[in-house]
Amino acid sequence: MAVQPTQSMPGTLIQVGAHGDAQREITRLLPEETPVALVFNGITQAVMMCTPSDLEDFAKGFALTEGFIERLDQLNQFALVEHPHGIEVQFWLSGGRASALEARRRQMAGPLGCGLCGIESIEEAVRPLPKVSADDLVFAYRDIALASDALRAHQPLHDKTRAVHVAGFMRPGGEIVLAREDVGRHNALDKLIGAMAQAGIEACEGALVISSRISVDMVQKCAMAQCPVLVAISAPTAHAVRLADKAGITIAAFTRPHGFDLYSHAERVQMDVSDAG
Repeated sequence: MAVQPTQSMPGTLIQVGAHGDAQREITRLLPEETPVALVFNGITQAVMMCTPSDLEDFAKGFALTEGFIERLDQLNQFALVEHPHGIEVQFWLSGGRASALEARRRQMAGPLGCGLCGIESIEEAVRPLPKVSADDLVFAYRDIALASDALRAHQPLHDKTRAVHVAGFMRPGGEIVLAREDVGRHNALDKLIGAMAQAGIEACEGALVISSRISVDMVQKCAMAQCPVLVAISAPTAHAVRLADKAGITIAAFTRPHGFDLYSHAERVQMDVSDAG
């Protein structure tokens, strides 16, 4: 793919100090942002501003979390087509998925992957979600408290640019087994869910960890992926907590090494054995 996820750009560094100001010419590595059209059955369903990497993961995750498909074998004939001003990701859906495609149709140009931009009705924006259950899944307090720190080791693009989000999948014990980055927080999560599906990783066996706030659409994606725990470094919205509670999803937010907030279905997060003693 000719479009790279980062570009070197010239600039001027301005330094302001007590003993006078200074400036010097610099070159920064910045994240690229490219229009990516998601085309299913020949119809553009969405145009997202996206980091041009892991685009097959992104398209598959988007198709799963939007309900266009239920399984990856319902996608056929994948292709990436570059245009002068962007990239098309093309898929054809198998059999009877056309009705699901039409029911969830979008015409959108979402800034940085805005998750609900352009949905054509309020009903679609707050659509009913499948119930998520994972009765045996338990995380220790320490797993959740250190989740965001663990995610930092999986942010090579952020380390270069300081300007992208990340989403990772964490198993009990605190290991991040897979992560994806993007300028858009929703895009990063869709990329991760697509990559998990391709790798055969069951979302019900762990937690999604994100470097952003928890909004309604992030809970919706979590529910569609059937992941029972959503962890974030930032805050949830009140609506997101209500939605997660109804869908059976555990919300952990404001994660720091010294603690975190826990909302909805708190039974999946328990005290460490060492702490209990």
